[in-house]
Amino acid sequence: MRALALLGDRKLELTDLPPPPPPAGGEVQIRVRAVALNHIDVWGYRGMAFAKRKYPLVVGAEAAGEIVAAGAGVTKFKAGDPVVMYGALTCGVCKYCKEGRDNLCENVGGIMGFHVDGFACELVNMQERLVIPVPKGVSMRDAACAPVAFSTVEHMLFDNAKLQPGESILVHAAGSGIGSVAIKMAKAMGCMIITTVGSDDKIEKAKALGADHVINYRTDRFEGRVRKITAKKGVDVVFEHVGGEGFNGSLLCLKKGGRLVTCGATAGASIQFNLMQLFQQQYKILGSFGASMRNIRDGLAKMANGLLPVIDTEVGLEDLERGLERLEGRKVFGKVIVTF
Repeated sequence: MRALALLGDRKLELTDLPPPPPPAGGEVQIRVRAVALNHIDVWGYRGMAFAKRKYPLVVGAEAAGEIVAAGAGVTKFKAGDPVVMYGALTCGVCKYCKEGRDNLCENVGGIMGFHVDGFACELVNMQERLVIPVPKGVSMRDAACAPVAFSTVEHMLFDNAKLQPGESILVHAAGSGIGSVAIKMAKAMGCMIITTVGSDDKIEKAKALGADHVINYRTDRFEGRVRKITAKKGVDVVFEHVGGEGFNGSLLCLKKGGRLVTCGATAGASIQFNLMQLFQQQYKILGSFGASMRNIRDGLAKMANGLLPVIDTEVGLEDLERGLERLEGRKVFGKVIVTF
């Protein structure tokens, strides 16, 4: 079968690998149809795996496909069913897994496409419990955005920040995969949305998604603009996934008692901030990583009801590296999808 393997830092190769064996008991075999790219793919491409891994490594952390075979004891799926796959090899038996808090698994075996072989291949075997059905009418390319992009936003906005209808929110990086989804989900709740972009050509695109105010952070200090827009009150929630020197600016955008939820650090992983500001303003800073299986199902349900991801580019498997470079260069508005 065709697969895209990482041979070392920034060394990708389209290769032929032996197909997986027939699915074992409790497993299904899936023909992958679409892979969606994320910054975790960029980190893996750069060699930032934060754990030992063996090369060659099949890449791809987020995907959708169709069941082609089911092993003994499988009851939820049959050949032809469209599905998405959970991208972390959770144990299924620890306290958190049993509570449905899959992203806190105590014995996780790695993230697919990052620590262990991922989805950028034609066939893959998965445990039935890590596979989720795709609702009728949702395309493969849209469904491929559910396991990471949609679910990450679901977990950030609703499990952690507990965003409420009508609240105000600052969403960073409107052109990113999760930023564009966050704008759509918050707009569907009637929230007032302020967002940031890195170039003027993205301003109208962000407004078309539902943003009420769009700030080019390269030409304006976003924290000053947010304070002005909100009459110095600040916003209820900041959706933060950039990190770096902008983190303190994001804190300044919060109203008293406001919530900042963060899941990324693409602009820098270390910061300094004022503890007195933190406790005097009674901010809540919430870390968010990954998502649960429930979050993926909720995201797919939103897709079935018409809330779809923004697709920037579709490439073939042989052009995945071009998609990664587009993502790494921050040229995207929405998701990059690899179809095959």
